[in-house]
Amino acid sequence: MNSIENRLRNRFWKYVQIPSQSKFNGGSKVPSTASQWDMVKTLRDECASLGVVDLEISPYGVLTGKLPANVPDGSAAVIPAVGFCAHVDTVDVDLSPLVRPKLTETYDGKDIVLNQDAHIVMKVEEHPELLPYVGQDIITSDGTSVLGADNKAAIANIMTALETLSADRTIYHGDIYVAFVPDEECGLFGSKNMDYEKFPVDFAYTIDSCEVGEVVYETFNAGSAEVTIYGVSAHPMSAKGVLVNPTLLACDFVNMFDRRETPECTEGKEGYIWCQQIESNQSKAVVHLNIRDHHKDKYEEKKERILRHVETLRSREPRATVECVISDTYGNIADAVTDENHKAIDYIYAAMKELHITPKTIAMRGGTDGSFISTKGILTPNYFTGALNFHSKYEFLPVQSLKKSYDMTMKLIELIYQGA
Repeated sequence: MNSIENRLRNRFWKYVQIPSQSKFNGGSKVPSTASQWDMVKTLRDECASLGVVDLEISPYGVLTGKLPANVPDGSAAVIPAVGFCAHVDTVDVDLSPLVRPKLTETYDGKDIVLNQDAHIVMKVEEHPELLPYVGQDIITSDGTSVLGADNKAAIANIMTALETLSADRTIYHGDIYVAFVPDEECGLFGSKNMDYEKFPVDFAYTIDSCEVGEVVYETFNAGSAEVTIYGVSAHPMSAKGVLVNPTLLACDFVNMFDRRETPECTEGKEGYIWCQQIESNQSKAVVHLNIRDHHKDKYEEKKERILRHVETLRSREPRATVECVISDTYGNIADAVTDENHKAIDYIYAAMKELHITPKTIAMRGGTDGSFISTKGILTPNYFTGALNFHSKYEFLPVQSLKKSYDMTMKLIELIYQGA
C-alpha cells in the first residue's frame, strides 16, 4: 500500500470511529445529535493545522473554511474559487452508532466474516459486488453498524487533499473552500442552514456517490406533504350518524393515488408519491407523503394532485377538517446548469479521461447536499467515493477505490487551475 493510500486509510479509520449518527427530527434541532459536534470540532482543529483560514463553526454545526490560493504570479483572482462539501453524519438505520472498522487485506474472493461472535458473514453469493475487488484491501464494519463511508470517505478524501496541498507548494491552485455539514441523512438540514456568504465559490462538488466512475448531476426534485384529518369521535353505542373515523378517511385518501406510481414500481427518471407513514387515533390521522420527480413540471403536477385529492376528501366528508402542508426539500441539480457554469461538470469528465476512469453517469433517485446548494446558485455536481452498499451493514470501501476518488479531487484542482 503506497503512502497516499496509507494516509487515506488512516484518516478514514479515525473518522469512522468518531460516532456521528444523525436522528430525524424534522429539522427542529440542527445538528440533531450532540455527537456530530465532536466530528466537526475534530475537523476544525485539523483544518487549522493544515493552513485553512476563516474557519468557523456556525450555530448549526456547519464548518466552513478556505485554503488560500497558491499561485506563482499573483493571478489568483482569475482562477475560479471551488468548493468541496461533505456531510459529517452517518445514517440511522437501526444499527449501532458505534463503528468498529475491519480491514481485509488482499481480498481473496471468498466470504468475509464481519463478526464471528454474532455470526455475521458477507457472503459472495449474496454480494457479488465484492468480486471486482479481488486482490484489493477492503474496509468493512463488524456488521453491527454501517461503515460510514457515506460520507466519511469524502471527508478523508478532502482532508488528505488539503494536507497534500499545504505540504507541497509546487502544486498551484486557486482559493479552495470547504464545507462540512451535519444532518444530510435526515433532510439536508446542514446545507439548508449554511451561511453561503462563508462559501463564496464559483461552483462546488460533493463526493457522495458509490463505485468508481459514478457521476451525478441529475437528482430528484423532492418535497413532502403532511395531510392532517380531524374526525369526530363518539362512543360506539351512539356513533351512528355521529362518528367520523379519521383512520378510514386516511385510507380513502391514500387509495386515491396510483399504486403503480410508488418507489417499488418505478425506476430511472420515473417519479412517485410515496405514502411513508400514517399516524391515527379516534380523533385525528396524519398522512406523510414524499414527492419525487426528476422533471420539474411533473413534480409540480404531483403537488397539485395531492391538493386535488385533499379537496375530494373534503367534499366526500364535509364534517371532517382536512389540512395539507406541502414543503419543498431540494431541487434537481440539472435545473441549475447553465452555459456559464457547465464547466464544473466538464471538469469531472476531463479528470476521468486523464485518470483513465470510465464514467458511469447516473440520474440519482435521491439527492445530495449539492441538490440544495445548487438551488442557491452554486452548481454542485457529485462524484464517487469508491464505496458500495451505502446504508447497510454490508457497506464496504476498497482502499484503492478511495485512492481513485482522491485522485479525482486532486486532478479537478489541477484542471481548474490550468483552465483559468
